[in-house]
Amino acid sequence: MKIDVGLVTGLVDSGPRAAEIEAMGFDGTFSFEGPHGPFAPLVLAAEHTTGLQLSTAIAVAFARNPMTAAQDAQDLQRISRGRFTLGLGSQIRPHIERRYSMPWSRPAARMEEFVRAIRAIWASWSDGVTLDFHGDFYRHDLMTPFFVPGPNPHGDPPIALAAVGARMVEVAGRVAEGLIVHPFHTPAFLAAETLPALRRGLAVHGRDESAVEVTVQTMVAIGDDEDQVAQARGAAKGQLGFYGSTPAYRGMLDHHGFGDVQPLLRDLTREGRWADMGSHVPDELVDLVCVSGAPADVGQALRSRNEAADRTALIVYDRTGRPDALADVVAGFRSAG
Repeated sequence: MKIDVGLVTGLVDSGPRAAEIEAMGFDGTFSFEGPHGPFAPLVLAAEHTTGLQLSTAIAVAFARNPMTAAQDAQDLQRISRGRFTLGLGSQIRPHIERRYSMPWSRPAARMEEFVRAIRAIWASWSDGVTLDFHGDFYRHDLMTPFFVPGPNPHGDPPIALAAVGARMVEVAGRVAEGLIVHPFHTPAFLAAETLPALRRGLAVHGRDESAVEVTVQTMVAIGDDEDQVAQARGAAKGQLGFYGSTPAYRGMLDHHGFGDVQPLLRDLTREGRWADMGSHVPDELVDLVCVSGAPADVGQALRSRNEAADRTALIVYDRTGRPDALADVVAGFRSAG
């Protein structure tokens, strides 16, 4: 199993931070769609590293179109010399329609077509196939020589899909090379709901389970003493409250008997009481979703917790104040292998 960590930093510091992540022994790092776009930080990360795997986790697919995503991904694959994975996610309807002013409908079907359109575009660039893609959501049938970058010497980058519900997980099984499991999950929910849905998707085209790399994003709260761990858990609670307020994530709460928490958290978001959300997240739920403790102990625990995955990707809440704390997590993770 490989271990990754998020590239959480100021935009211009992404390159040096990626170099630090590589030096600490991580296998990969990932950017996300937040205050900055997901692609620019990875350009800097590619320039400052040599072997670190780079991915977007995630770029919002429906904020873009297949052509722009195809081009950005191919450019990063060239810049990184073959170390890039295009991680895509759907986001939720209010953000797509109101933040991005883009259309929203049938997200699973739209995502599947989005990926197929990207592959058609890449084929036209690498194999000279006439671009003639016509779907329910996207149309791409114009590609003049000026806009063709030619074959990528490092091959097409793999595509990974972030998924919460079973329908999107099945799409990953049908068309992607990777599945990014949302941090709002548990090993039990992964085994009972997510992985069976992935297998259903794989079976549609007779694909083997090895065809899709499973990355499990996991929240970790680390500290060097009990007070620091408690502070880190408190920060994680706030994020869990935000996740739990989203109706699309209720399935995991229902699976573990916490379904009644979701309407309460939803109401807090409607009232704008963001700071109050963490106090309504039960400690038992934190224990299910988040791994907390001393850095090395957390690293060891991640091995057994995520044994069904190919990669563990950390969402970190660190109150140690030590720049080498994550190196201790990696050391613990390696020692348990």
